[in-house]
Amino acid sequence: MNISKHMEFIFLGALALIGASAAATAAVPALMAPLAPTAYIQTLQDNEMQTVVVAAKRLTAEEKAALGE
Repeated sequence: MNISKHMEFIFLGALALIGASAAATAAVPALMAPLAPTAYIQTLQDNEMQTVVVAAKRLTAEEKAALGE
């Protein structure tokens, strides 16, 4: 199929879709449109960062092999 024959139809179809979507979004009143949620962030009273300490021994080669089986 030769697409150059149908370029006018493709253009008019795209134009109709753009026009319909613009008209549909413009028709919504400002009061009926949902408001964007507002995020409230609480600040810490003491500015200490929480840290996690992990204390564990490393596995030996034999223990790693036993876990793989």
